[in-house]
Amino acid sequence: MSLNGKLAVVTGAGGVLCSEFARYLAKNDITVILLDINLDSAEAVASQIRNDGGKAYAYACNVLEKESIEAVRADVLTKYGKCDILINGAGGNNPRATLLHEYYEDGDEARNDIKTFFNLDKNDFGFVFDLNLIGTLLPTQVFSQDMINRNGVIINISSMNAFKPLTKIPAYSAAKSGVSNLTQWLAVHFATAKIRVNAIAPGFFVTKQNEKLLFNENGEPTPRTEKILRATPMGRFGEASELLGTLDFLIDNEKSSFVTGVIIPVDGGFSAYSGV
Repeated sequence: MSLNGKLAVVTGAGGVLCSEFARYLAKNDITVILLDINLDSAEAVASQIRNDGGKAYAYACNVLEKESIEAVRADVLTKYGKCDILINGAGGNNPRATLLHEYYEDGDEARNDIKTFFNLDKNDFGFVFDLNLIGTLLPTQVFSQDMINRNGVIINISSMNAFKPLTKIPAYSAAKSGVSNLTQWLAVHFATAKIRVNAIAPGFFVTKQNEKLLFNENGEPTPRTEKILRATPMGRFGEASELLGTLDFLIDNEKSSFVTGVIIPVDGGFSAYSGV
C-alpha cells in the first residue's frame, strides 16, 4: 500500500465496523488514532492493536463539538504528526428516533405511548441527524487542514438509506443521504488541494446500533430481518471484514489515484434488487 507509515484518524472507532477498519490499517503499518465518545471502547481496540504489534492511540472525542475535535488534533500533531487519512465512522441510529410502525396506522397515530411520525420529537430527530451529518462535517473541517497538498484521503460512511430510505428511521435516512451529498461536495471542493473524498455505503451489518431492530431479546430474528434478507440477493448479513477490500482500494493513492466523489455500496446486491 502507498500509505504505509502514514497516520489515520478514525472516528467512532469503538464500534463494530470502525474497529475493524482500525485493526486493518494498523496491520498495514499505519499509525491509527482512535476517536470515540466512549474512551473505554476506543482504548480496548487500541490496546488490542498494540498487543498485536501495531501503533494505536485512543482519545475521548465528541464529534458534535468542534472544540473537542480541535483539542485532539492539537495533541496528535504534537505527539504523532499530521493526519493523512480520515475515516468518518461516528454515527448510527438511536431508538429515540425510531418509529414503531413502517406505515401509517389509523388509530395508532394519535397515541403518545408509542413512537409515531406525529410525536417524533425534533430534538431526537436532530440528535440522530447531527450525529451522522454534522459528525462527519466537523472532523473533516478540523483534520482536512493537515492534508492540504499532501495527497490526503477522506472516507465517509454512508448507508443503504442514502440509496433507498428505510422505514421507521427517518432521521437516519435523511442524514445518510446528506453524508453522500456532502461527500460529493467535498470531493469537488478539495480536488485542487490534492485531497480525495469518497464514501463506503454498507448494506446490512449487525452493529450495536441496529441489533435491537434486527433481533428480539431472545435472539430470534425480527420480521424486519426477514424482509432485509429477502431483499438481499446474497441472502445474509455482511461481515465487517468484507468492507476491507473497498477500504483498501479507496485509501491507496496508487490504486485509486483518480477516484474521488464516489459512494460505493457493499451490500450483497441490496441496492441492485428490485424485489421482482
